[in-house]
Amino acid sequence: MFAGCTSAPSVRTLARLCTLVLMVAVGLGSELRVRVRLSDGLVTEEILEADSERDSISLEFKQGDGTLITFVADFKQEVKIFRALILGELERGQNQYQALCFISRLGRNEIIPSESMARLRQKNPHVIRLAEERKGLEQLTMSAAVNLSRAWQLSSHIHNMCSEAHEAIYTREADVKYWLQKGVDGSIFEVLPQTTEAPSFQACHSTKDLWQPCLCTYGLRLEWYPCLLKYCRSRDGTAKGTTYKCGIRSCSKGYHFAYYVPQKQLCLWDEET
Repeated sequence: MFAGCTSAPSVRTLARLCTLVLMVAVGLGSELRVRVRLSDGLVTEEILEADSERDSISLEFKQGDGTLITFVADFKQEVKIFRALILGELERGQNQYQALCFISRLGRNEIIPSESMARLRQKNPHVIRLAEERKGLEQLTMSAAVNLSRAWQLSSHIHNMCSEAHEAIYTREADVKYWLQKGVDGSIFEVLPQTTEAPSFQACHSTKDLWQPCLCTYGLRLEWYPCLLKYCRSRDGTAKGTTYKCGIRSCSKGYHFAYYVPQKQLCLWDEET
């Protein structure tokens, strides 16, 4: 399905892989476009890009409702960023689109390294992909807001990613504590009302007053991404042989974010049907 650019046992394979290395060296192949089937059955095109110099990976696709989802993994800072550009409901007083940003720590082995991503090629670009492994839904309570003007301390990617989100940049309490221990300035963060513990705050989907503060939820799914490298064993005439990178394993993972909003008007998608 996909091949990595690494050493391999045969001369023919080695020549092919060296060609791929040359393509990356001249700046051709850092972008990968993959056709993916979403949970609702629609097909979208994911654009995956790797930046080896900044040691980061980005993934972007459009959902069936027109929402643009962008994900960035910053390996240098061990930070991951989710951004959603949601089409607004103009007839209900919203802007043309609404931006949300969610920031959290990037765990080890969540996604393949940027150098490996930059070397990926697909043999059949017109095939519609389904992930080999469907991971469970991750629930994240985003209890703090992030100050955009100071967020460069967390990751240089945040300003470009989240500039449209303004005051809708969120993170978790556990991540805040970790970053503070690492020496990040505490003025970056603003603790939000503890909506999960205060009964005075209702879920936005059960709040009828558009100007009432409430607990909003937003869900998204990365339907296809390379989560692991696959290794093959060469036939070199010895009993053990040698191993080399020969492809990737694809995964799908959902995320469910819960966070405070000062008014339901900022969470119109979270309504009872």
